[in-house]
Amino acid sequence: MRGDEDVPMSARVPADVEKPDKILFGLTARQTAILGVTALLLWGGYQLANPLVPPVVFAAVAIPVAGGAFALATMRRDGLTLDAWLLAALKQHRSPKRLVPADSVRGDSVPDAPAWVAINAGPLPAPLRLPAEAISADGAIDLGQHGTAHTAACSTVNFGLRSAGEQNSLIAGFSRWLHSLSGPVQIVVRAQRLDLEPYLDVLSDEAGGLPHPALEQACRGHVEFLRELAASRDLLRRHVTVVFRQPAGGPRSRDVGAAQTVARRANEAARALRGCEVVVAPLDGAAAYAVLSAAADPNGDPLASRSGIATGVVTAQLAPFRPDTDEDLEA
Repeated sequence: MRGDEDVPMSARVPADVEKPDKILFGLTARQTAILGVTALLLWGGYQLANPLVPPVVFAAVAIPVAGGAFALATMRRDGLTLDAWLLAALKQHRSPKRLVPADSVRGDSVPDAPAWVAINAGPLPAPLRLPAEAISADGAIDLGQHGTAHTAACSTVNFGLRSAGEQNSLIAGFSRWLHSLSGPVQIVVRAQRLDLEPYLDVLSDEAGGLPHPALEQACRGHVEFLRELAASRDLLRRHVTVVFRQPAGGPRSRDVGAAQTVARRANEAARALRGCEVVVAPLDGAAAYAVLSAAADPNGDPLASRSGIATGVVTAQLAPFRPDTDEDLEA
């Protein structure tokens, strides 16, 4: 007789857990508002235009407007509703395209070109405002008005090879950790191309020191298999990072304990997930900086220093300098 622990646990999880609720005729509150406002505007326009133009003429104008509003409310592109997508496109078009680092705490701005240079510098670059303002040695990430965050690296578990009872045990332990959360948590899974050549070179060098010729032959055969595998397909490795965030609760002087709070929550997660065979390692400042750098530039060196990054170049259109007076010429 099979016990309950031998039956795999299953649950329906929606593909979009943040999908808004539908309140009327299968429409969300945002879609209902767009269509409702459009309908009221068209009705008001009809009441005003009815004495002046025939209904057929007004319908010829109103139908394209209503169709555009319906498309704006219901169509999606790149996972966004069309109105949100167009708003993001407009914001991107109006935002500066050239950014330079600036201290957001002091409110630094990009200075204009001196008047004596006599050049047309064009639009100046805007200050670059990053979400993270500072990283402490303990790994606390200062997010400014958004609070404080702390990152932790997590190992993975081979779930598919486990029995039904073991899978149920892992799911139960993970669900207990989720129910114990007292603040915002984000799980980030990042895939990166894996270069096996450094590991294969070490493995080939160590194959000669194995105690038996059969082991050496098996090791070299494994190296050749991995080389053929890397040549035939793209190999990826996944990094799992858990981000704990403590929202800002008031003035900066009152948020002194936010770093200790997120660090404590990271240590609690390490203890809670240990039963799920997941190793959680809170990251210090250097490791957190490396993770953020690798996420911002996946193809770059995660340990690159900011000292080699230029603070910004202002392109200019040189204008010929024509002195107006003899004093300007002498100067």
